[in-house]
Amino acid sequence: MFGRKEHLGIRGGHLFVEGVDATALAEQYDTPLYVTSEAKLRKNIRGYHRAFPHAEKYFAVKANGNLSILRIMAQEGMGADVFSAGELALASLAGIPKERILFNGNSKRDDELEMALDAGVRISVDSPEELDVLSSLAKSRGQKAKVLFRVNPDVSVKTHPKIATGLKTSKFGIPAASVASVFRRAIETEGVEPVGLHCHIGSQILEISPFVEAASKMMDLAAEVVACGCKIEVLDLGGGLGVQYHPESPAPVPADLAAGILPVIEKRAREIGISPQLILEPGRSIVAESTILLTRVNVVKEAHVSFVGVDAGFNVLARPMLYDSYHHIVVANKADAPATGKYTVVGPICETGDVLARDRALPEIQRGDILAVLDAGAYGFSMASHYNGQPRPAEVLVSEDETEPIRTREGFSALLACQRIPARLL
Repeated sequence: MFGRKEHLGIRGGHLFVEGVDATALAEQYDTPLYVTSEAKLRKNIRGYHRAFPHAEKYFAVKANGNLSILRIMAQEGMGADVFSAGELALASLAGIPKERILFNGNSKRDDELEMALDAGVRISVDSPEELDVLSSLAKSRGQKAKVLFRVNPDVSVKTHPKIATGLKTSKFGIPAASVASVFRRAIETEGVEPVGLHCHIGSQILEISPFVEAASKMMDLAAEVVACGCKIEVLDLGGGLGVQYHPESPAPVPADLAAGILPVIEKRAREIGISPQLILEPGRSIVAESTILLTRVNVVKEAHVSFVGVDAGFNVLARPMLYDSYHHIVVANKADAPATGKYTVVGPICETGDVLARDRALPEIQRGDILAVLDAGAYGFSMASHYNGQPRPAEVLVSEDETEPIRTREGFSALLACQRIPARLL
């Protein structure tokens, strides 16, 4: 039933995460509730280490910024791909060393670049203008930044258009045709030390061929840069490997990715005469399957369809509304019961688009039932909001038959944080 989700099981009709009853978790910690399997998380990380023993793996912090999750990443030898000053702070607090942090981003503030300079992390430069700004900041502070150049490789992928980041129409990166000249200019630019190339072609990609195409194009660019008399010490191919959200849509694993791209990189590197350090930036493929979202049924309403109203909406899990994404749903307290009807699962938010799942075959659902939304560890809590005055949920880490809260449920005071009322309004 759960495929590669070996951390999930059914006992006595209830869904279990490792050795813990999901229904009991909902009662203990209330809902909505994110529940993460530590064993699954560590297993997914180690799958990348086995497939790419000589590459550095930088976790994409945007996928899940929980500090306990990042601490596990640090323990397992992961670096971090960060996209903001806040993500840089989290990665540093988690104990990820500066040598394994890359500060990415297409529109960085000056104070973010200054924070990256002070932290001593490498910076992915997204445009010639950013190179000039970074140079000026570094010179004024007596510092020097090691930089990679983010490339737009113009690689098309089969994924949602909003998460295809390697197309020539994307906002990310320097056009491939301009990269060698920008790299060459950087050699003469004070305050920066160019060390490599960087790309990221998209997210939730279920085919290996686009990664192979990207690797080939990046090695062609590496050859151009070397031909200009420059060195390529680092080659960062980003992330984007997808996961099996739908039971009938199998996803590749890290070993498949390695079998596709490593021969291309190794062959071309020998031809060019370089041996760059390979970096990958997995996010979703590490954390998505490790986590479920538990949500309680408030109401079952018969209209033109059978609506199931739950206490988690797009304020808690935005992906279904943003991308029409599929997440498999299990009735946690009736996990082995046969389906008796079709239901559309909706949240409590005042938007028609607040739909988690449409026309799902599920057991008979009643008020008080607990639904488990699977594969919710990536871009779940990290995209949560306070919309409609909803405090954000708690997060729990499961290890065998033990549970530990790794984020407490917010109270209404969270809605007031940082707000100030002018004295004249009092």
